[in-house]
Amino acid sequence: MTIKISQNFDSGAIEVLRADSAAEIELNLRKDSHADIHQWFHFRLQGARGQQVRMRFLNAGQATYAKGYEDYQAVASYDTETWFRVPTSFDGEVMTIKHTPETDSVYYAYFEPYSFERHLRLLGEVAEHPQARVLDLGNTIDGRDMNLVVIGQPEAEKKIWVIARQHPGESMAEWFVEGLIDSLLDDANPIARKLLQRCVFYIVPNMNPDGSVRGNLRTNASGANLNREWMTPSVERSPEVLYVKQKMHETGIDMFFDIHGDEALPYNFVAGNEMLENFSEERRVKQQDFIDRYKNASPDFQDKYGYAASKYKEDMLTLASKYVGHHFGCLALTLEMPFKDNADLPDPHVGWNGARSAALGAAMLQPILLSLDA
Repeated sequence: MTIKISQNFDSGAIEVLRADSAAEIELNLRKDSHADIHQWFHFRLQGARGQQVRMRFLNAGQATYAKGYEDYQAVASYDTETWFRVPTSFDGEVMTIKHTPETDSVYYAYFEPYSFERHLRLLGEVAEHPQARVLDLGNTIDGRDMNLVVIGQPEAEKKIWVIARQHPGESMAEWFVEGLIDSLLDDANPIARKLLQRCVFYIVPNMNPDGSVRGNLRTNASGANLNREWMTPSVERSPEVLYVKQKMHETGIDMFFDIHGDEALPYNFVAGNEMLENFSEERRVKQQDFIDRYKNASPDFQDKYGYAASKYKEDMLTLASKYVGHHFGCLALTLEMPFKDNADLPDPHVGWNGARSAALGAAMLQPILLSLDA
């Protein structure tokens, strides 16, 4: 077989410069569809079975988050189900993947993808549960459905909101939500049962379906970074945020979690609301108590490494968790997971992956329960 590289599928993204020899493949990271952002890649290689493949990403040094490729290992899969890490190096300019495929077809990606097909299957499974509903909020720019999962009774005492994947290439976020939902709907899970006696969960598994399918890292079909749209979303530019924000103001919020991935930091952590003007000492205690409870619930979670409060500037209220924390006065956190591995509990074979993200999502139920009366 001749060497062939393709990317015309769900979340596919790459530019091929040269692929006439398995040992000398040259690639470029492709831009987001309507923004000057280079980072995400996902493609299929055929025809290199048993050959030492050397793939060089020539513009990696100009990537939006080039530090994300330092100490990073790309992921690969033969069946799009089981993903593993492959030897990857970065010299500050060029990123190189070296791998000998065992079959005629192999996929490579920046992180384990979460397909739109799996997203729809998750919604279908949720809709069959007696304590859950899947609501339609409207259409994305490309005409895809914006769906909201509701688990529990809307008249419940506490309203818990979880949104994920505002940045579509951060696919670990939807894996996280899948784990949280599976645990919440597990009738044998006592934490879930106690939660649903008092809480209703409003969950958006994928805030950016268009960007996910298009193979974007950070933007939707109009080129908008949805996590900078929360003050003035519009139907033309950011309908995804507009519809979710409207629903939030309809239901109210007692706790809010926005799930993300970080390119550079090899840790799981949260960013809070301590930089807000209306952030009281009482809210500081509640925020730290939640963090401490999450650390007890999962050794994969930590608070030694993360973002400094000074990271957030005058545009902070355009971010989801800052907007919600300011307007609703509730616990509102942005959770970040690594594209690399969790340096505290490394796994060289898979790194941080979908299954580990799902387990961290399931573990969040315990600190939520323990924080209800805080």
